[in-house]
Amino acid sequence: MILNGKIKIITKLGLVFFSLLILISGLGVYWKHQSRYSDNSPYRGAQYIQNSQFMDGFDKIYPSPQFPNSEINGKWQGWNASQSMWYYNTTQGSDLLPYDFFLFLEQHNSSELFRSEKNIDRFRYIVQKPTEANPDGLPLGFVKDEYLGKTYLGLTCAACHTSQVVYNNTAIRIDGGPAMANMDMFMRELEAALSETLQDKRKKRRFINNVLNHNLQQGILGQVNYEDEQNIEADLHKYMLQVSLYNYINHSPTEYGYARLDAFGRIFNRVLQHTLNKKQLQQSIADTFDGQTATKLLKDLNNGLIANDQLPRVFDRLVGQFNLDPDSADLVANMAQLKQLKEKLFNAPDAPVSYPFLWDIAQHDYVQWNGIAANAGVGAVGRNTGEVMGVFATLDWYESKSANLSTFLGDQPKNDNGKYTHFKSSVDFTNLRLIESQLRDLTSPIWPEEVLGRIKWADVKAGQLLFEQHCANCHLPIESTNPRRKVIAQMSKLEEIQTDDKMATNSVSYTGQTGILQGIYLGTDVGDILLQEQAPVAAILTAATRNVVATPDPDKGWLTNWFDWLYNLAVTFFDNDIKQSIKRGNYNPDTTANPWASLLAYKARPMNGVWATAPYLHNGSVPTLYDLLLPKCNAQQQQAGEKCRPEKFVVGSRLFDPVKVGFISEGYDGFVFDTSKVGNSNAGHEYGTKDIQLPNGQVLPALTDKQRWQIVEYMKSI
Repeated sequence: MILNGKIKIITKLGLVFFSLLILISGLGVYWKHQSRYSDNSPYRGAQYIQNSQFMDGFDKIYPSPQFPNSEINGKWQGWNASQSMWYYNTTQGSDLLPYDFFLFLEQHNSSELFRSEKNIDRFRYIVQKPTEANPDGLPLGFVKDEYLGKTYLGLTCAACHTSQVVYNNTAIRIDGGPAMANMDMFMRELEAALSETLQDKRKKRRFINNVLNHNLQQGILGQVNYEDEQNIEADLHKYMLQVSLYNYINHSPTEYGYARLDAFGRIFNRVLQHTLNKKQLQQSIADTFDGQTATKLLKDLNNGLIANDQLPRVFDRLVGQFNLDPDSADLVANMAQLKQLKEKLFNAPDAPVSYPFLWDIAQHDYVQWNGIAANAGVGAVGRNTGEVMGVFATLDWYESKSANLSTFLGDQPKNDNGKYTHFKSSVDFTNLRLIESQLRDLTSPIWPEEVLGRIKWADVKAGQLLFEQHCANCHLPIESTNPRRKVIAQMSKLEEIQTDDKMATNSVSYTGQTGILQGIYLGTDVGDILLQEQAPVAAILTAATRNVVATPDPDKGWLTNWFDWLYNLAVTFFDNDIKQSIKRGNYNPDTTANPWASLLAYKARPMNGVWATAPYLHNGSVPTLYDLLLPKCNAQQQQAGEKCRPEKFVVGSRLFDPVKVGFISEGYDGFVFDTSKVGNSNAGHEYGTKDIQLPNGQVLPALTDKQRWQIVEYMKSI
């Protein structure tokens, strides 16, 4: 009895101690949450750009954003200035480059800094002035991250999900809007800049001196990345190889241009790069070249997983085996073999889509264009973790004979070496949770009549009735400012909607080598599946994400790590009122034969704020709302002079067309969007372009041109 009493007392004390630790950790995280809104810079830190060299005079000068409200820092889309600034400048744990490298890297063809305003504007990232939260004046959505004592340049959500609309010398910042950015061009030119810095002695000397001087100054603050030039040059080569391999792996036969990215394809490839193990890499190289080459290239690799920077070095050695001189007779054959190896290991990210807009995202049950990611429970943390992994989180995965709670939660078996994989990374779970929490307050932008012109309210009522007849069956209405609003996914299978199917089919058909994840059981809506040597990449991503989420942040002490991790997961789960539910609409349900059949569909979402989200359709293949209401015509119809969706148009300008509702799409030298190319089709979603037989036998006639304009006017108003 006495022993039982002591056990009870010890148990109670343990529970009290455990609860106090969680409370202390929670208070620390809560304080971070409350103290984050200090930067309330005028106009959200926008920079005034003059003489931009990008658009050959067409889009040459645009002012600081003049938000359509009476106060400079008043609320816009539910956020005040300090909330916007926090969103722009909060790291997720993305580590693209050492921070001081980005500060002093020059462009490949000049001594101008790579981060100069003109160069950043050329990629259509948004230029910002120095502010409290952004003292170095980084572009919007670029941020300093600290990981294990070093500082890095990374990307935030805002880089891809903030836009700017310019009309009549006034610019409007759209928080959560689809960016105009050309990330592919940015990464290719970053590679060229790093490569040229290595090769040009004068450029390299300037770079090294600037980085050393910067670190000398930062040493006063204790933030030192480099103390000698040998380490700088070594890392310059290391990151050049990493960026080069990233670009090689992710080369797409379909050029993205502005305002689009195959984000899922690139996330898939980055996960495959890090789940690959030596055994599978060795076999792939031996199948493509010969066993001797494989042994030589992989001699210094561990038997298990491949460390973060090793695959770039392997490819660099592989390239070094061949004569890649343009005049070499073996060039074509050697390049073909390299391509064959790449295709064994990775998938072509050839399905570029528009960046989704983020208002109401936290209220959706399923997100992404094909509804692949569920928001229920802690799903938002997993979704955002996958995104950070894709945008250059440091993935310091390593092997160990010891298991822990993370390996248990990740459902990991021992690998062939009798070891477990530990998914240590730079992903910042606290910030991911806070970002998702703040997005609940983000609302869709209201058409600013004082800037973009008066809405024709006489046409709005007629347009609303037409919208309800032709569109509202999929695009449901929503109370856009109701804090308790929920959005149910309305799915349309590919055979029905008939829009470009590349993104959806890639998500289901792409497979990869499971490597370190082989043997894991993964739950689906129709049962568990075992990840064998080859598996769907969607399943590999899910398993990798689950293991990263199960691993606490390594940047803090052991105890703090675990309690912060527990607090963030608990708050995410209990604070999320999105519960698991079935999708709605006309789609093929998942089955045991095809656990991902429902992903062969696209999602229709409410149209509030749609005026600020051009270009349209999931792949950005239609420039304006008015064009979206036109049919896709064949050559004969076009020759007959019928009104049709444009087959080609120009993308890249932020100048707005308030009549057709979209960006100006002709008259300047931007990216030519060609809808005849793979992944670029503008077919499908032709509702209202043909007569429809209703169930009651009546006929709903196709829209007249006047009615199209009335629907456009209505969509301005919501």
